[in-house]
Amino acid sequence: MADQYQYNTNTNEEKIVKDSHTKEIDLINRDPKQINEDVVKVDFEDVIAEPDGTHSLDGVWKLSYTTFTVSKYWCYRILSAVFGIPVALLWGFLFACISFCHIWAVVPCIKSCLIESQCISRIYSLCIQTFCDPFFEALGKIFSSVRVALRKEV
Repeated sequence: MADQYQYNTNTNEEKIVKDSHTKEIDLINRDPKQINEDVVKVDFEDVIAEPDGTHSLDGVWKLSYTTFTVSKYWCYRILSAVFGIPVALLWGFLFACISFCHIWAVVPCIKSCLIESQCISRIYSLCIQTFCDPFFEALGKIFSSVRVALRKEV
């Protein structure tokens, strides 16, 4: 019983200590957010088509289909095996740099500009209240006795 309790404690600790960089990935659905659904999903029928009245031999058509499908499959596999990890490294580095710049430069710069604009806004508001408000109040008092009458003449 004590061994079982120790095992459960270790299992719980393992769950707690699990690294966020090693989350489980779905090896079946590799595009769960469907970001490449319309862009790179290209089949033989999307590229090569023979209109009515212009058909090649059936054997040539079948072999062309097989050649296209197999060569696309293996070319992608080989390219991703050779360049996938280096390109993933470059993209990781790029997005890390973008995140770093955003966190350490862009957001503080925007915050600084907002603080400065609030200061300028207060000075502008004070100037408007000091100089323009009395001027427009005086104009309002001058023209307050003006009466407008509309007459419709036929």
